[in-house]
Amino acid sequence: MEGIKTGSILYLDGMEVENFNANQDNPRKVEKRKMEASMEIRGRTECAKSFDEGECQTGFTKSTDVIIVGAGLAGSALAHSLGKDGRQVLAIERDLTQPDRMVGEVLQPGGYLKLVELGLEDCVNEIDSQRVLGYVLYKDGKSVELPYPLENCHPDVAGRSFHYGRFVQRIREKAASLPNVRLEQGTVTSLLQEQGTTKGVHYKTKTGQEMTAYAPLTVVCDGNFSNLRRSLSEPKVDVLSTFVGLILENSQLPFPNHAHVILAEASLLLFYPISSTEVRCLVDISGRKVPSISNGEMADYLTTVVAPQIPSSLYKAFISAVEKGNIRTMPNRCMPAAPYRIPGALLLGDALNMRHPLTGGGMTVALSDVALLRHLLTPLDHLNNASSFIESFYTLRKPMAFTLNTMAGVFQNMLCASADEVRCEMRQACFDYLSLGGAFASGPVALLSGLNPSPWALTPHLLLGAIQSMGRLLLPFPSPKRIWFVARFIADGLGFIFPLIKAEGVGSMLFPATLLQRYTASPVIRNNLVMALFSIGKKGPS
Repeated sequence: MEGIKTGSILYLDGMEVENFNANQDNPRKVEKRKMEASMEIRGRTECAKSFDEGECQTGFTKSTDVIIVGAGLAGSALAHSLGKDGRQVLAIERDLTQPDRMVGEVLQPGGYLKLVELGLEDCVNEIDSQRVLGYVLYKDGKSVELPYPLENCHPDVAGRSFHYGRFVQRIREKAASLPNVRLEQGTVTSLLQEQGTTKGVHYKTKTGQEMTAYAPLTVVCDGNFSNLRRSLSEPKVDVLSTFVGLILENSQLPFPNHAHVILAEASLLLFYPISSTEVRCLVDISGRKVPSISNGEMADYLTTVVAPQIPSSLYKAFISAVEKGNIRTMPNRCMPAAPYRIPGALLLGDALNMRHPLTGGGMTVALSDVALLRHLLTPLDHLNNASSFIESFYTLRKPMAFTLNTMAGVFQNMLCASADEVRCEMRQACFDYLSLGGAFASGPVALLSGLNPSPWALTPHLLLGAIQSMGRLLLPFPSPKRIWFVARFIADGLGFIFPLIKAEGVGSMLFPATLLQRYTASPVIRNNLVMALFSIGKKGPS
């Protein structure tokens, strides 16, 4: 993208370092990428013909460097990134047809910056994607606008919303057009492990033929329903709530180019554009019991309970969408990252880590992880030595992941509908805090959007928000009942935050730069860890 600079700001153990160009390459790499670009153009026509048939290979003759299990957002972006670096990549995806899912439709500005860094920003073009400039929060007839803090960014930087399937298919096509990237439709049945090291995968092709593929590095990113994560981690999946999804046609949001969050009495509602004529509506239902779609309970719930709390400009389109009956549900899962350090393999994307999708942070975390992994692998001529970077990857990803995971959890806990009096006070306190404007609004928005993924910046907002919430609970007079409410509030908050901190690790979460003393086998490794850290802390184009 012309005109976008890649200067960055990084906080290393509290010290700010500026004006670092994380994308600066030496002449050898520039010349190499020019050669690869010409190869890409030669291979693109042949690749496009075979992509929809379940396999794409253009001149793929060398031994495989990396096997990628899954070609969703994370897998296809990684395949493209490593392919551009000259790696021989085999990506195996269960279904290469266009995905059809109702989340993964909002890319935060921090995620868009990662697209730019990976050379994939053009993938949001030609899919009728919409610019997203921030949020609008509604409660009890009042609204507060929460714009993204984009003042110091290039004009093209903003959030994007779209049909997820169109977006992923664009990235797949771009990855498959590279001569050294092969996308194959098949199902990976197991990892090939020898003496504690992953050597490759066993998989079945789309015709049912059993195959074995070998590579020094296998990256598993087969999504939130991963059947391989138990081989590489200790997953603890928790279902937090359920999203009920509808598409509103030919309707306009009250605030164009904004996501709308409505704190309704019965449910939390989310609206955002996914094309120039369509608006996605998500209704968050807490608890494990969800009204049945088949017997009409869901339609009745949406029309009688949810519809009366929807803005008038969206009411008719909402009722029409319910009457058409195209109602979908999806459980909202949360899973902290708990990977094993197994040589030759690592997890990526939703297979590794999940958070509530309310804040739309999943794609930003995934793209950040892809950029980080690419930086770590860049200095290696042969990936037989990649195992030494697995621990580095899992640790260096934590500042970004922890920040967005925490913001998703905080907003889901504080904004979800509840009849509990303490929860209602927490909800009102969160709305009042964001309504203060200035840094009280821009700070949290910068955190959840991935523009400032810093645990250090997150901490004061958590503390100030907690103080305001406790103040509301104690006023006008600290009666025994109100003191009990405050005690419950503190217990609930600590019960949420402490497991996250324990899972991520305080040291690696707050002091990632100290890892430079731990992983310094050579000056090349030291230099690339610095570049990876700068990539994580990138503030954005200016």
